[in-house]
Amino acid sequence: MHASLTISRIELHKISVPLKEPFIISLGPIYSADNVVVVIHTEQGLAGWGECSPFMSINGETAETGLVVAGYFEKAWLGKNALEMEQRINELDSLIYGNNSIKSAFDMALYDLASKNAGIPLYQFLGGSKFKIIATDYTVSIGDATKMAADALKIKENGFPVIKVKIGKNGSEDVQRIKAIREAVGYDIPIRVDANQGWGFDEAIETLKALAPYNIQHCEEPLPRWAFMQLPEIRKQSPILIMSDETCCDHNDVQRLIDLKACDLINIKLGKSGGIFKALKMIQLAEAAGMKIQIGAFLESRIGMTTFAHLALCSDNIVYFDFDTALMFSEDLVEGGIIYKQNGVIELPDEPGIGARLK
Repeated sequence: MHASLTISRIELHKISVPLKEPFIISLGPIYSADNVVVVIHTEQGLAGWGECSPFMSINGETAETGLVVAGYFEKAWLGKNALEMEQRINELDSLIYGNNSIKSAFDMALYDLASKNAGIPLYQFLGGSKFKIIATDYTVSIGDATKMAADALKIKENGFPVIKVKIGKNGSEDVQRIKAIREAVGYDIPIRVDANQGWGFDEAIETLKALAPYNIQHCEEPLPRWAFMQLPEIRKQSPILIMSDETCCDHNDVQRLIDLKACDLINIKLGKSGGIFKALKMIQLAEAAGMKIQIGAFLESRIGMTTFAHLALCSDNIVYFDFDTALMFSEDLVEGGIIYKQNGVIELPDEPGIGARLK
């Protein structure tokens, strides 16, 4: 174990992988995963891997903007100690506002380095253990109700434990979509829905009430993110638990949502929080408030997904897992990392660090 790890060079890769079929949400269709992989090399011979999947409509970044901003980060970090995490993360924040997606890839690479240096898997470095089974949901894209019902049935037949459904395009049509899905899959499998900010205030209340008979686990982000002051009223009137996603980026947002009593649950994504360092603060706040957590993803490969699975093992409050998008890739560029077993169950590597890298 080294007392310090000096950053000697930073390698950047843009990867672009077409999806098997378009992934469609209320904010629009996605055809490929366009991600940035960061490799931080140290003088001591260790390398740390990180990845982000910038999402234009959610965090206002692209792989191209990420690469530009990464150039600034590289200049700021060269010659510095990778194990001084707080200082390194603060440097990025003082250098540029926002840009949490590319920040998360740099943060991830630091945590990979630190846990490799400690000789233990990342989940152990974060104080976690393999005390629970992680099983991912699988998502139905928004579209025609008949196709959505057929897609949902396929997900059930493939053994996934939960069906996640993208809605948020006209509340009354959304109700018909869920009705069709329930008719296809029955009531013995949980369904969670994600409106991706697609409804107005009255529409959200009306739709959530109309969805009550369909046994919905929770609803993510019913309103546009700027309308968060209306969430407490939505939560009060909704028969379905409300999960905050786009309104919940970092620990400051979590504190605000708790103070407002705006949601029942939160969805943590490293691409929103800027990485693990701030995600851990979010988890602490949620634990103190007795709030359950979902760890979610954008369109990361198995490098990012493996990191999220490590994080998911560090708290009892993390009970929902949304790690399906890497399964939508037309090819797998990653070696090591999580293995998707039967029934959506995820097996984590036990090597030091994250345990995943590009082939």
